[in-house]
Amino acid sequence: MDIRQLKYFLAVAEEGLVTKAADRLHITQSPLSQQMILLEQELGVQLLQRTKKHIGLTEAGYVLKRKAEQVLDLIQSAMNEVRETANGIRGKLTIGIINSSGRLLLPEVIRMFLQTYPLVSFDLRQGDTQRILELLNSHLIDIGFVRLPVDSSLYDYVAVPTEGMVMAAHSQVITIEDEELPLINLKDQPLLIHRRYETIIFDYFHQNGFEPNILCTSDEIVPLLTWSLCGLGVAIVPEFAINLLSNSSLIVKKITKPVVTTSSALIWRKKEVLPITATHFINMFREKDLPSCS
Repeated sequence: MDIRQLKYFLAVAEEGLVTKAADRLHITQSPLSQQMILLEQELGVQLLQRTKKHIGLTEAGYVLKRKAEQVLDLIQSAMNEVRETANGIRGKLTIGIINSSGRLLLPEVIRMFLQTYPLVSFDLRQGDTQRILELLNSHLIDIGFVRLPVDSSLYDYVAVPTEGMVMAAHSQVITIEDEELPLINLKDQPLLIHRRYETIIFDYFHQNGFEPNILCTSDEIVPLLTWSLCGLGVAIVPEFAINLLSNSSLIVKKITKPVVTTSSALIWRKKEVLPITATHFINMFREKDLPSCS
């Protein structure tokens, strides 16, 4: 019993006449009748009740009809899914995201993507930039959001709009009313900084003849914001990262002199074949107007 025989059998069962079934299948009556006989012989049961005017089903025939419908529906569904997957219409996209801007930017990007590819699902992996690079290199994710710079000989990327750096502190720590604040004004404050910006901050203070008071460095943004909310110091973080703490009462001010910015990007491995879903995502990311991070 094969798929062709099941299709032939269903046509006969539904039409009630071999002639009509043969017309529907675009074949002659003789080979169709022969296939029905072979199917009954293979199964060792009578499937069809034949009269001159009509062909009905035996009890065994009704069982086979129901199962054949299920089998053929499953085959058609499998064929559709395979084609959709091959065309990137269906499938799973594995994305790595950094813990600050990437986590907040991604939902808006996903929303736009699903408008065109509603059958795609997602698997998210989270970490700092180094962790995302490790996941990419291990082929555990397809694409990733990271902080720039990255090695352009290893990765292709699409840049995300730059973010300005801000300071965030408890109101008891910072009382200055201005919306912007020169970095040098923080020379006496205990600073909470992301390890990625440690060199920039040290260089700036040293150029101005001061030694920064670094209370804490971290690979994660949220602990820095949490410490600053407890009044332990002043966090220096990307502006978009402020939203990582919901309902926060932190005082936030833009840092000027210098204006310190940071850039993110969507990256993927060079010279490797990406899943079609990832290619669609990258192309959309290139073309769409992304929400500003600053």
